[in-house]
Amino acid sequence: MLPRRIYQFLIIYALGLALLLLLKYLFGLSDYVIPGPWDLVGNFRQFYKNYLGQVFNTLSVAMVGQIASIQMAFLVGIAGRQATWFGSFIKVVAYNIQAYPIVAIAPILFILLGDGILTRLLIASMICYFPLLLSVLGAMSEPVSDIEHFYRVTGRMRWQLEVKIRAFENLHKLTTVISGSATLAMAGTIVAEFIAADAGIGYSIRIALYQGELAKILIALFLIGITLSVYQGLLEAAGSAVQSGWSKVKET
Repeated sequence: MLPRRIYQFLIIYALGLALLLLLKYLFGLSDYVIPGPWDLVGNFRQFYKNYLGQVFNTLSVAMVGQIASIQMAFLVGIAGRQATWFGSFIKVVAYNIQAYPIVAIAPILFILLGDGILTRLLIASMICYFPLLLSVLGAMSEPVSDIEHFYRVTGRMRWQLEVKIRAFENLHKLTTVISGSATLAMAGTIVAEFIAADAGIGYSIRIALYQGELAKILIALFLIGITLSVYQGLLEAAGSAVQSGWSKVKET
């Protein structure tokens, strides 16, 4: 999974870069508009260490934000799984909060909390929270009739067991959406850093944009893609290991 993620990104990045260079030479654009290959190589050698550190800074914030959003999504999903007034109320509140666009909320967060790490964490969590919530609510709200009926008839059904049964039956869906949420968490952190922050790769991209340095932006995008590909590959491998472990437990 991990090597596949990396070479898929490399192919996409190479195609995008080739398209830029094609436009450059086709229309005779200067190096100031689109940097040439040697300009890219020189900038990469000069800035990759600093930018890699900024990418890891952003990734660490994104990981914490993703973990927080996963926990919140499961709490809300478990609380709202029942078709009761309270369950419906939980769902409505969760949906209404997410209805506000993050670009409208982000400036408010920066005004109230400043441009520190807490604001970056909140924005990252909010961006990847809603897709997680939809998947968790879908998994937890759908009864597994045959298995749950057996435990109810025997009087052994508890809410914890109900949650475990529904989570196991939808494990593939949940692990897939958790892996996919890594991209949203990373994107949310970069957006927060780009709007107003003093650290992270989003902040570095903003500075490069103001300086008109497309080469630096391309380097940042390359490092972001590689790092995110590795992180997602590790999440997918962990998800496969969990599914395999649970399948063996079920067989025994």
